[in-house]
Amino acid sequence: MTTLIDDRRVRARDASPARYFYLHMALACAATAFLGFAPTYWVPLAHRTFSASPVIHFHGFLFFTWTLYFVLQTWLAASGRVVNHRSLGIAGVSLATAMTIFGFLASVHVMQQSAALGQKAAGIAFSIVPMSGIAFFAAVFVLAITNTRRPEIHKRLMLLAAVSLLDAAVARWFLTFLAPPGPPGPPPVPVTIAPAVVASLLLVVAMVRDWRAEGRVHPVYIFGTLALLAVKVLNWPISETAAWHSFAGGILALAQ
Repeated sequence: MTTLIDDRRVRARDASPARYFYLHMALACAATAFLGFAPTYWVPLAHRTFSASPVIHFHGFLFFTWTLYFVLQTWLAASGRVVNHRSLGIAGVSLATAMTIFGFLASVHVMQQSAALGQKAAGIAFSIVPMSGIAFFAAVFVLAITNTRRPEIHKRLMLLAAVSLLDAAVARWFLTFLAPPGPPGPPPVPVTIAPAVVASLLLVVAMVRDWRAEGRVHPVYIFGTLALLAVKVLNWPISETAAWHSFAGGILALAQ
């Protein structure tokens, strides 16, 4: 009985309102992902008007599953169910690994589609956006896993990893409501910068919370956000280099 009472006290302490901040952020990430892809994927899929390769469908399934997994894990942590949270950690490692693999395969598939449309160079240039994005996610996720015993770092890295995936969802809003109609094919790399900046506003919210709750912004948010934005901005000049076209073009040649 004493053990049960102590366990309830631990849960009550860990379930303080401040701990639910990361659950709310995870829900915001999931909502952004779902609403972002609604006009170009979920609604057409529901109406059976969306046609794509199985690679694209499985890629979408894995990435949306990640947002739900992130919500579940933050809820377990916020409610004090740390043992359950850690038990599901291995599932997250497996899911992130599959996401990295299928993120790369989806990037190659987009290059193949662009080549079929006669836009091979544009497809190779644009491939840096999804490839660098999944590489950034994988690197941050590995850092988060290696810092599981340092929860203040771990939870911030996990949020950074989740936000790093949202630029594609936000970009769908730009394409649906702001972009003029144009020929099929990959968009220019520079137009991907603005959606990344908008998605990063979630990290600004986390920084404000840090400042108000702890009097300072955690270095993970500062350096992580700067690194994320640097990757998105540098995609543009790097995508135009001969080195990138040689690298990505070689991958495309192997896939064909």
